[in-house]
Amino acid sequence: MTVEDRRVPWIALNACVCENPRAARIILKAFPSPEEVFAVPASTVASLGVPEEIAARIASPSALDGARKELEKIDKKAYRLMTLEDDGYPELLKEIFDPPLVLYVSGRAETLGEPAVAVVGARRPTPYGRAVAGKLAGDLASRGLVIVSGLARGIDACAHWGALASGRTVAVLGSGLGDVYPPENRALAERTAESGAVVTEYPLDAPPLPFHFPLRNRIISGLARGLVVVEASRRSGSLISARLALEENREVMAVPGNVTSDLSQGSNWLIQAGAKLVTGWADVAEALPDGIRDGLFARAEKAGSGEAPSEREAVVLGRIPADADVPIDDLAEETGFSISELLGHLLGLELKGLVVQNPGKRYQRSM
Repeated sequence: MTVEDRRVPWIALNACVCENPRAARIILKAFPSPEEVFAVPASTVASLGVPEEIAARIASPSALDGARKELEKIDKKAYRLMTLEDDGYPELLKEIFDPPLVLYVSGRAETLGEPAVAVVGARRPTPYGRAVAGKLAGDLASRGLVIVSGLARGIDACAHWGALASGRTVAVLGSGLGDVYPPENRALAERTAESGAVVTEYPLDAPPLPFHFPLRNRIISGLARGLVVVEASRRSGSLISARLALEENREVMAVPGNVTSDLSQGSNWLIQAGAKLVTGWADVAEALPDGIRDGLFARAEKAGSGEAPSEREAVVLGRIPADADVPIDDLAEETGFSISELLGHLLGLELKGLVVQNPGKRYQRSM
């Protein structure tokens, strides 16, 4: 078979088993190459301990036909398809217990093999959590690390945007590339693919089913050298990512939070259980392998202009906290500046990297 033809059985097998990593593991152990499984009856596959419905899908003539059509769509969209046997498949991800058989990639596939740290957390973070995630991701990205997260609302999105301000990021989906979720982060996915990558194991048109997201968490942690949790409740999916990271022998880290906040219970518990406490990028760097750590400390800081605020900007900055955001009307009342004058000062502070604007014209000091 040609190199191109070999993609077809991988795509077909992945479509049948991507929602059941255990079945994928059983099949790969029994058959040296994926095309061989399509040459045996369903009863043979089921006898291995594979669910009968999966065995039936594999034995169906439509499995390979559907894969050929899928491959045409992939090539038409100029996506990259990586299979477990490809030289370009990320070596770090290949080491995990259940590596995905196939990776669909939009953007720069080589980004997946570069040194990375995952940043994950709450879907509805506090202003403090938003600021920490964006600042931490930006500081690490500016020093050359790739930031991996799940494109979800909240901390994930803040981490991606923070990384894009000064570097690269990778978004791991719980759906196909043709159905990016959540819809409001589609523009973020497009920006991510320009310098980094959007990746998934699911077929192009796969919907964002709820059980896909816990499964995709193993890819988030598998692509990274370490994982940082920023704000998580005790029932957060981020704790699943942390458990997977531990199982994959990755460094688990967490940002401490307010002890009275439900959103800090999970991250604070991780620290109590032995996760490394993180207050800034240097804490993350210290937990990474020597070669990566030394490079981070040697690299000059790129984030922010380093320019000091003007006298009036300093007045505004003094009224903006780091652990909460304030509406522009309150700032106008406290500073005595008109709204138009205040907007000019706030823009100057944003350009200097000292202030971030949250939705609803609410402003917060950068961490």
